[in-house]
Amino acid sequence: MYRLGIDVGGTNTDAVIMHGRNVLSGVKASTTEDVTSGVIEAMEAAISKAGADRSRITHVMIGTTHFTNAVIERRHVNPVAAIRLGLPATACLPPMVDWPDDLRDAVGGHGYLVRGGYEFDGRELASLDLDEIDRIADDINAKRIGAAAITSVFGPINAKMEEEARARLLKKCPDVAVVLSSEIGRIGLLERESAAVMNASLLKLSARTVDAFANALKSAGLNCPFFITQNDGTLMGAEIVKHFPVLTFASGPTNSMRGAAFLTGVRDGIVVDIGGTTTDIGSLQHGFPRQAATVVDIGGVRTNFRMPDVFSIGLGGGSLVRQKGDATTVGPQSVGYRITQEAHVFGGDTLTATDIAVARGEASVGDASRVADLDPALLNAAREEMTRMLERAVERTRLSPDPIPVIAVGGGSILMPYQIGDLNVIRPDNFAVANAVGAAIAQISGEVDRIFSLEKGLTREICLKQAEDEAREKAIRSGADAATIETIEREDVPLAYLPGNATRIHVKVVGEMGGHDA
Repeated sequence: MYRLGIDVGGTNTDAVIMHGRNVLSGVKASTTEDVTSGVIEAMEAAISKAGADRSRITHVMIGTTHFTNAVIERRHVNPVAAIRLGLPATACLPPMVDWPDDLRDAVGGHGYLVRGGYEFDGRELASLDLDEIDRIADDINAKRIGAAAITSVFGPINAKMEEEARARLLKKCPDVAVVLSSEIGRIGLLERESAAVMNASLLKLSARTVDAFANALKSAGLNCPFFITQNDGTLMGAEIVKHFPVLTFASGPTNSMRGAAFLTGVRDGIVVDIGGTTTDIGSLQHGFPRQAATVVDIGGVRTNFRMPDVFSIGLGGGSLVRQKGDATTVGPQSVGYRITQEAHVFGGDTLTATDIAVARGEASVGDASRVADLDPALLNAAREEMTRMLERAVERTRLSPDPIPVIAVGGGSILMPYQIGDLNVIRPDNFAVANAVGAAIAQISGEVDRIFSLEKGLTREICLKQAEDEAREKAIRSGADAATIETIEREDVPLAYLPGNATRIHVKVVGEMGGHDA
């Protein structure tokens, strides 16, 4: 039985065929505007190269940057009614208060405040004003808004009010798609609300994209289920993605990091993923990307759903190399996917980082004779600048002075030296398609992030066990094999500023997909 992993990036669509732990083939194709044709091209090439019988492909895993790009580019987002259950509190900061003006305008800027919400321990802040929900429903119908996001104060502690408001809204607006913040974000009202509104604005795009993937697989004669990778390097079913597109944000760098861990066997290290335009750097902990502990900015909006702690620098295989006086600069401008037409080694007249690597004998792509006469002083200066950029990025990610491995992946990782400061660099086999490998080997996760009140005989251990059991149950419901589930994150933080001996507990488990052949 085979697994097919696909990663749809801004420039390239990568695909791999895997059997057990072996990568049988890995290919790159150009990403296309309609997504489907690029996916089909990469998929067919990977199947053909591996000589795989497509009837024996049991799972397809896809990673995509489609939804992140929609928010960043302000395209394909739809109007949303943002309904907050929180009055008489929270009135001073209305929904989307800290959004960039152009994105708020793109989703319509429809904010509504309603009486309701909870205290931190689940007690009512105020009872839900159902009559106001009816008035909002009339306004939604009048404005023909197609989606709504409902957010209650401390909704993750008690989701009952959000569910009541949804049921009431759907009586008058049966065709409106409703998103509940308690199903998406963590504790933190504005960030959770923003994540819910953003999710609601992408529902039409997610339905179109998931259907496009389904049609691409069908046209290739594949009838197996397909999954899409989410922010934390684990999988969710295609139908779930239609409801929660925001959970796929940052799945690209996450897939690369998971792929790097798999290809090298390293569970703790630093991953440097060098593409055509940018380099993404992040840390591995227990074989998974370290998660960001703070709010995450997406297209200028603060959100708080789980995201990898990854940052980017403007260095890639297509980065422009320029001389200004005595200084030599590399990037951030890049020829990107046009590198095969514009770089010197491919017959173009633009000097790129790839040309420098080839001229110095560090890589063999294109025609090396086209860069044989470059000035050695320029080559050395450009190499020093690239090494300096990479060293600073790695040091910024490093958490301790202990020597840990640095793993270089991505098509542009030919730019990586063999040593970064005192750290050794590993470049594994199939490094160029590590992102598609990460998608192919992704697991199923379950997560709980909640505030518990340690009263009435409850101890920390009891609450941690409750959270762990709940996380396991979520993972099993999502398709994980119960026998393979392991806990990879477990933390509790006492909240001294809240009464009732409160503690915030976060637990995350992962497991192999049920029926997984690896």
